[in-house]
Amino acid sequence: QVQAVESGGGLVQPGGSLRLSCVASGRIISINSMGWYRQAPGKERELVASISRDDAINYGDSVKGRFTLSRDNAKNTVYLQMNNLKPEDTAVYYCKTVAITRSSTGYSYTANYWGQGTQVTVSS
Repeated sequence: QVQAVESGGGLVQPGGSLRLSCVASGRIISINSMGWYRQAPGKERELVASISRDDAINYGDSVKGRFTLSRDNAKNTVYLQMNNLKPEDTAVYYCKTVAITRSSTGYSYTANYWGQGTQVTVSS
């Protein structure tokens, strides 16, 4: 089993910054990708940013130029630096890890693992 644990959410004023972290742990053989998604009330979950095994980073259109995704491979951790935050960035932010793991019987498989989410609120 694999776990993804987020941290770093909170309340910030418009124009402010926050940094989110996500650590993946457990029976990880390798990680295919890690990234962040968000879901605002009444809206569908959407991509914020993700990074693949070969370091390709993909950003959602609404965050390009404001958010930066980085990764520490040794720690199975991704960071999301969010600058110039806007009220429309308010949402629950979820970390998603796509990892190859091994079952207790030795069978390896690829699966998606989601964190519990962290609230980001941008308001004056």
